[in-house]
Amino acid sequence: MTASQRRSTWPATTVVAHVVLALLTVIILAGVWHLGADLWQIFAATGAAVLLHVGAVVAHRRPWVGYAIGALAMLVLVTMPFPGWSPSMLPSAVCFPLTLWRLTSLVSVRSSVVALAVAALGIVLTELVAWARLPADPGWTRLVEGGLLMLVVGGVWLAALLVRRRHEAGRRAESERLAAAVADERASIRRDLHDVIAHTVTVMVARIEAAAVTTADPATRRELGDIAEAGRDAHQGLRAMLATLGPAAVAPRADSRPREVPISLDALPDLLASAASPLHAVTFAEVGERRPLSLSAEVAAVRTVQEGITNALRHLEPPVEVTVRLRWTPAEVVVEVRDDGGKALRDVGSQGTGLIGIEERVRTAGGTLSIDDGDDGWVLRARLPTKEGA
Repeated sequence: MTASQRRSTWPATTVVAHVVLALLTVIILAGVWHLGADLWQIFAATGAAVLLHVGAVVAHRRPWVGYAIGALAMLVLVTMPFPGWSPSMLPSAVCFPLTLWRLTSLVSVRSSVVALAVAALGIVLTELVAWARLPADPGWTRLVEGGLLMLVVGGVWLAALLVRRRHEAGRRAESERLAAAVADERASIRRDLHDVIAHTVTVMVARIEAAAVTTADPATRRELGDIAEAGRDAHQGLRAMLATLGPAAVAPRADSRPREVPISLDALPDLLASAASPLHAVTFAEVGERRPLSLSAEVAAVRTVQEGITNALRHLEPPVEVTVRLRWTPAEVVVEVRDDGGKALRDVGSQGTGLIGIEERVRTAGGTLSIDDGDDGWVLRARLPTKEGA
């Protein structure tokens, strides 16, 4: 299975955090109003708090816009007079560092430094306003408070930067893994093509040369000799072309499966029968008149069926029902492997590279591969051209 089964949803913890911060802010503002704050001050602080939550939400898709909204809200809270304390200490003000985190995780490092500088200037402004509002307080209190706020903002920025770099390293490692898997599968395709096509061409050339020896007609002998020579040239060209897919020999993967699976569509019933068990129902249906396929398309079709059955048996808790269907038209054959979702999904650890290899095979054969993840199971579908449709 692939990572497409992971669906993007809004985290419940984020919703709960917004609700809790908003409720705490409402409670504090109600207390401040009871202590004598003007109604316009309450409304202004409430509006700024709403902007802070909006900025945190918007930052998930538009980090700079969300950060700007949060910065504007903090500016309103810092400069607005409030009885005895700064409204910038409202619980909803926590949303501003969250927008900085989001911004740092998405934009370039240079841009995130600019955002950090804006936050630092905001802290300086906060302490200057607080000192002007309460000049009787010792100056060291402003320095200590400002230093603590700088540590918080700087810590958030640095943590976001470290997390971002770790994710980037993970993505690079995954890209390298996928590239290695594609290269490995190309080498496997090369071996399959060389073993089958080269052998077939060699046999054809041998038979033509034998026919040339046994014929008594000189013209026919020359014609057959020319055909044999053309076959040998084709063989050499094939070897040169296959060399572009990778080295002649590649060490087998740790998760590779035996390569003795037959590559003929006629062998599919036996392949499906070998996968069936009392807990695994595997059925086969073929619709339409069978058309001739190229060797690469036939190999891709068989490998698609094999991978679809293997995935269903590996990733699903039995009982499992798998249906393999071939639907023929003059232009293409649609190979469909559908499972019913089984009893439940199994935790099989890290993902394999089987589907990557199948996609490469299908693409090489001139077809397309699609994977559908529905509520009632998975569908692996390969569309491969027939010789008439190629």
